[in-house]
Amino acid sequence: MLYTGKGDNGTTKLFDSKSGERITKSSDIFEALGTLDELNSFLGLPKIQSDTLGYMVRDMKMSECIDQVQQTLFIVQAEVAGADMHVEEGAITKMEEDIAWIETSLPPITTFFVSGGSELAALCDIARTVARRCERRVVVISEKGDRVLSPHTLTYLNRLSSLLYALARLSNHFSGITEQSPRYS
Repeated sequence: MLYTGKGDNGTTKLFDSKSGERITKSSDIFEALGTLDELNSFLGLPKIQSDTLGYMVRDMKMSECIDQVQQTLFIVQAEVAGADMHVEEGAITKMEEDIAWIETSLPPITTFFVSGGSELAALCDIARTVARRCERRVVVISEKGDRVLSPHTLTYLNRLSSLLYALARLSNHFSGITEQSPRYS
């Protein structure tokens, strides 16, 4: 069955909840979990589209790069929910290497860019903004002491928006689209 009805009163349980302990769904921790889930779900769109286009990041398909992010986000969600899991330092190193490879493949950044260009770039830009919201929500629960999180987890979330920005730029580059600077007028 897809539902239990136990949350009909606006409460639910975490992975590490004590027997019978229920927490309001409006809590900061569930806001963080929901935003992580939103990001992970949304990443399915750029993953599918990049797979169709066959774009590569270093030695793997862009879709595989995005899938790795989704898999790691499940670890973040598990940690936030109270499981004894955390992001490994190697995930951060790999992401930084991917970002560095993308940066060397593109013209240097000299200004902000208007989101869009290709549809894939726009999807990556939307994912980037949701990733930033995820990071803010997770930082709130960390700062309030609701969860003691691995520093690697916080670093991973901070780097994630940079990766998604780089993927958006790379998508436009592969599509032959010149990035548009804001006019400020």
